[in-house]
Amino acid sequence: MASNASRFIKCVTVGDGAVGKTCMLICYTSNKFPTDYIPTVFDNFSANVVVEGTTVNLGLWDTAGQEDYNRLRPLSYRGADVFVLAFSLVSGASYENVLKKWIPELQHFAPGVPVVLVGTKLDLRQDKYYLADHPGVVPVTSEQVHYLSLLAVYREFNRQCLLKMFGFVHNQGEELRKLVGAASYIECSSKTQQNVKSVFDAAIRVVIKPSPKQQEKKKKKKQRRGCLLNIMCGRNIVRHK
Repeated sequence: MASNASRFIKCVTVGDGAVGKTCMLICYTSNKFPTDYIPTVFDNFSANVVVEGTTVNLGLWDTAGQEDYNRLRPLSYRGADVFVLAFSLVSGASYENVLKKWIPELQHFAPGVPVVLVGTKLDLRQDKYYLADHPGVVPVTSEQVHYLSLLAVYREFNRQCLLKMFGFVHNQGEELRKLVGAASYIECSSKTQQNVKSVFDAAIRVVIKPSPKQQEKKKKKKQRRGCLLNIMCGRNIVRHK
């Protein structure tokens, strides 16, 4: 942690309920795994952080993934610089909802904002005792995740473009992810603290060092806002006349 932050970054975590979003935030901010009470939603938190020599004020927003919060949750998206989209590596349903629910929701309410994809509960994916106690659990593999990471980047493409790429994606997901400059993907464990810091370092890095593609998106977004403002101003002038 450091002082004199040069800019503020709003980082919002999203994902299904019970995938470990709140636990990950508590672990990151306190450097310890919560063993007693775990709140449904983590209180907003901000602190100065240094990543690659750049000091930023990182603001963390937690959200509830349950359907009951579908109408309220997008209120937290306003002004977001980056999203941390989490799913559990031992929950196929949360993995599937990345594509079915979360990417469409973020695209609708916060188009153009970069996404860091995170697989949580890494410690349980190879835990034979946990898997024995939960026979219905089918762990999510890294190969499947790289495919989702690609979709997060290419979500503006139409379905036909994606279908043509399916075979290549499944076989060489990591190579293709690097080739197209996909949003970061990280697997972490709050319990062991493995890669938890890396998740938020990646989120900061995506904002302070955007890819050329992301810079182009921001430029187009500003242009659209300018056009809309001109249209609104034009209407007001006509009304006053």
